[in-house]
Formats: sequence, C-alpha cells, structure tokens
Amino acid sequence: MRILVIEDDQRLALLIKRVLVDEHYAVDVAHDGDTGLEWALRGVHDVAVIDWMLGGRDGPSICRAIRAARLPVAILLLTARGQVEDRVTGLNSGADDYLVKPFAFEELLARIQALGRRYMLPTSDAAELRHGELVLDLRAHVARRGETALNLTSTEWNLLECFLRHPGQSLTRQQLLDYVWSYERDVQPTMVDVYVSYLRRKLKAGGGADPIETVRGVGYRLGELDV
Repeated sequence: MRILVIEDDQRLALLIKRVLVDEHYAVDVAHDGDTGLEWALRGVHDVAVIDWMLGGRDGPSICRAIRAARLPVAILLLTARGQVEDRVTGLNSGADDYLVKPFAFEELLARIQALGRRYMLPTSDAAELRHGELVLDLRAHVARRGETALNLTSTEWNLLECFLRHPGQSLTRQQLLDYVWSYERDVQPTMVDVYVSYLRRKLKAGGGADPIETVRGVGYRLGELDV
C-alpha cells in the first residue's frame, strides 16, 4: 500500500514514516493541510493518516474534500481530542477511523492494516458490491439504490458494505460492531441499532421497501430485493 501522512509535528511525522517504511509501505509526508490536500487529490494513495490540527486546512476539511472527490482512500484521523462529540465530528467528515494521541505505534499499524484490508479491491472486475437494486461502487465511492444516489456518512457506508458482503446472512450486533467500528473500545452494541435506523431511513428514501430485516434475538439481515 501507498500511505499519505499529513502531520505538522515534523518529529512525529518522521517517526510514523520510519515505522511504516519498516513495514514495507510506500510513504509520502506533508506538513500542512494545503500541501496534504494537494497530495491527497492526486488519487495515488490507499490510506491517508491525517492530523486534525494543521496549518492551513484542518483534518476534517481535508476528509470532506477527499470524499467530495470520490477517491477510494481509507482515512485515519489523528487527534488529541478524545470527546465523543469530537469523534462523531471526525467520522462524519468522512474519516473511516479515529486514533487519539498519544498512541502506540502497534495500534497505529493495526488500524492501518484493518483499513487496508477493507479498501483493497480484487484484481478481477469486482469493483462494486451489488444486491438487487442496491449498489456500492467501491472505486468511485458512490452508493445508490436503483438510479437514486444515497448520501451516506462513512459509518453508514461501512454498515451497508458489511450487509452487502453478507447478503441473506443473519449478522449479530457484535459482528456489525466489529466490522464497522473496528477498534473503538467504548462503542456499545446499541450503537448498531441507532445506525441501522439511520441507514434504513436513507435506503427507504431511495425508493422501495426496507431491505434490512430484524432477526429477533440475533441482529439484522439484508433480505431479498427485486432486481
């Protein structure tokens, strides 16, 4: 994988780069938000590690710009902010994961590897996930139901992706939690119910019946859809 690090603390940026290079990743580094966004929009990176507080553009604004450009890059946001509302702001800006400073480099590597697995595409033509009229275009980062585009947050995207990778399979709340929220230790299983309701609302707005079935005592399942 090729990784972009946008971090204005030059010492920390150098340490991150050394750790990643030791793991045989190709690494580019930018020390301010404007330069970092310029690098990001080249569309050559698999993962972007972005600090929240930067000179020029801040981390969340870079995330939004990357998502607006529909680039299929995984984003890990670094920040000293640890409050729930800050994490929500970061994730809703388009970040896929969130790591609070100070952090262990082992955890940084684990999160990057997890994001890399999520975004790595097969060399075949399977560049999208499809179930009936639901389509997730992994390269363009576009979700749609029929001809209607779905405006999903990164969390809703990951939740729908999990369902589309396991159509017809009953998934427990813990399985969904592990896939969507990865290493967020303080996220409770009830959060799954909240985001399933958000996703259902957007899917129904796209037309048709609710495709997500509640499996009593288990969790949820993506049901059959007319093609």
